[in-house]
Amino acid sequence: MPHITIEYVIMVPLLLLQIFLFPLTASWLMNIWVNSRRTLALNEAASHLGSTIQQIYLTLNHTTISAGVVTQKSNVPPYIENYPYTANGTLKTVLDPALNSSKILKITLKLRTIGTTVTTSVILGQMVQWKESTFVSNSTNACIRAEKFTNGTISLSFGG
Repeated sequence: MPHITIEYVIMVPLLLLQIFLFPLTASWLMNIWVNSRRTLALNEAASHLGSTIQQIYLTLNHTTISAGVVTQKSNVPPYIENYPYTANGTLKTVLDPALNSSKILKITLKLRTIGTTVTTSVILGQMVQWKESTFVSNSTNACIRAEKFTNGTISLSFGG
C-alpha cells in the first residue's frame, strides 16, 4: 500500500500542472502564430503599396508624359484580420541633397487597434517630393495621388 500513496503524491501534482500548463502553452503558441500571420499580411500590404508608388513614379518620370494628376486606387485589403491599418511615408535623400541623388520613401504601416508596425522602402529618383499624408485602409477614398509639374518634379501622396 505505501507504493500507491507515493504514486498519488507524485502523480497528482503532475496532473494538476498539466491541466494548467498545456492550455497556457497552447495559448502562448497561438498568440505567436497569430501575430506572425498579421505581420506577414501587413508586410505584403506595405510591399504592394510601395510597388504601386514606385510604378506610378517611374511612369510619370518618363519624358513623354506631360504635366498632370494621376490618382490610383490601391488594391490592398481594407482590413487585416478585421483590423484597419494606416500608412505614412517619409522621404529621405540617399546622399547629400546638393548632389541631386536618389531619394528613398520609407512607408510605415500600422494596425490601428493592435499596434503591429512594419516598414518598407522604395527607391525613387531625384525629382520627387512627398506630401505629408495618411493612408487609411478602410476609407472608401483611399488612394495614391501623384502630380507631375511642368518642371518635371513629381509630388506623391496618399489620397482620401
